[in-house]
Amino acid sequence: MAAALEIELEVDNEDYYSLLNARREATQEELKASYRRLCMLYHPDKHRDPELKRQAEQLFTYVHQAYEVLSDPQSRAIYDIFGKKGLEVEGWEVVERKRTPAEIREEYERLQRERDERRLQQRTNPKGTISVGIDATDLFDRYEEDFEDVPGGGFPHIEINRMHISQSIEAPLTTSDTAILSGSLSTHNGNGGGNINLCVRRVTSARGWGELEFGAGDIRGPLFGMKVFRNVTARCFVTAQWGLQFSSRGVRPSASTMMARHLDQNTMGYLQWRWGSQSAMTTSIVRDTKTSHFTLALQLGVPHSYLMMSYQYKFQDEDQTKVKGSIKTGFFGTVVEYGAERKISRHSVLAATVSIGVPQGVSLKIRLNRASQTYLFPIHLTDQILPSAVFYATVGPLAIYLAVQKLIIMPYIQAQKEQELEKQKEDSASEIARRKQEAEAAVLLMQESVKRIIDAEESKMGLIILNAWYGKFVLDNGQKREKAEVIDVTVPLQCLVKDSKLVLTEASKAGLPGFYDPCVGEEKSLKLLYQFRGAMHQVLSGDTEPLRIPKQSHRITSET
Repeated sequence: MAAALEIELEVDNEDYYSLLNARREATQEELKASYRRLCMLYHPDKHRDPELKRQAEQLFTYVHQAYEVLSDPQSRAIYDIFGKKGLEVEGWEVVERKRTPAEIREEYERLQRERDERRLQQRTNPKGTISVGIDATDLFDRYEEDFEDVPGGGFPHIEINRMHISQSIEAPLTTSDTAILSGSLSTHNGNGGGNINLCVRRVTSARGWGELEFGAGDIRGPLFGMKVFRNVTARCFVTAQWGLQFSSRGVRPSASTMMARHLDQNTMGYLQWRWGSQSAMTTSIVRDTKTSHFTLALQLGVPHSYLMMSYQYKFQDEDQTKVKGSIKTGFFGTVVEYGAERKISRHSVLAATVSIGVPQGVSLKIRLNRASQTYLFPIHLTDQILPSAVFYATVGPLAIYLAVQKLIIMPYIQAQKEQELEKQKEDSASEIARRKQEAEAAVLLMQESVKRIIDAEESKMGLIILNAWYGKFVLDNGQKREKAEVIDVTVPLQCLVKDSKLVLTEASKAGLPGFYDPCVGEEKSLKLLYQFRGAMHQVLSGDTEPLRIPKQSHRITSET
């Protein structure tokens, strides 16, 4: 059963709530009333023409299927969570019928875990990092006399002085055992080396795991290590790590342990002790909320002790923009950092950070995350704190980003969206044609009912739909002219009028009887021109906006 369900289920074209014109919170009485109304409209026995009778049978079946699902509490809960695809999966009959929607979701998550276990052999989860260090100090700390007699000495000398490449992959062995193979290569000013590590992790229970690590390299020599993790309580966990590093100088042991505890819903406290070549004790508090991230850390150790504080603000926009700042001071000096981070595509995040410190100088760090790959470009600008270096490190990346965003990224994303939209339209062409045919058939079946409704409304000067259009409306704004894609839905809406009122729910109107989606993937609206008590009214409503008419605010006046 779980194999047939994906992590993210696509939205079904047929929305049962929209078909019945019912709210997602509708009661059984409201569903029954909508169902009876449509049954009276589409019942096959009401039509003598063979073609109309056949079309009525088909539409009657759709309505009955929708009501059958939504009238059953368990089927409705499954449909609300997983959509129509969830109902087509075998195995729900073994789920206890008295379960609540929350319990059904838990059942799905359990089945999802079983599906993930069956797919373990196909997963490798590759991760990698590429770091390229650039020395650009010649841009600001230049000695002119050194270049007087050197050809081409008028140009600043910028060089790559260090590189680091690391990669890791995971290989599931069993449902509880995983092997992780990783390696790295580094070079700095012409000297370099590398290492390779093999780590085997076993999940011992829902509360903990342990791992063994074996490594070898041309610089530090063989390595053996062990690490364990354990949830002590629901709010506290601990980790412990031991290691032995073998080299020509002998064996160098090391050990560390950390305890973490939830102080409240958004705050964690950490206490870490590390013993070895760089022994230290660190305590930190981390508070992470929807709009901010704050860290305060204090370390006492040999050779470095420091106090660090950082703050990050998260903008609530679609690009997930973040700005951050931090200060770190200790025996090594003081460093101030500030920067920003932004999502530039679905799988890519770009970040830039300016670092100003004594005695480190000024540096610019650029980071690009692409899926599980990370690319780092630390650029060292000066060994001193120069205002010009700080200015260009701050303004330069921002100006370049805005230019690239406007000239390259935005046109590329727009082109990609247009291509995806065209492909979506091509792929759904047959489905649109089918839905259009069904909508036209539904309109034919509505004709007699609509005549009776109009006669009844005219007799009491009630609600009469004069014209109604649904789809993509285009305003002539002087830019490139686009083609409007709308369909006439006057008859379907008049058929929904009852007691001089028309009520539409927040569901997409494309699922209403007699409707279909004329422009897949585009933003759609519903435009109505109607008459009530002899006065003309007009309204434009969004596709998923609820609508109730008549309203005084829709009335067309001489000023309008």
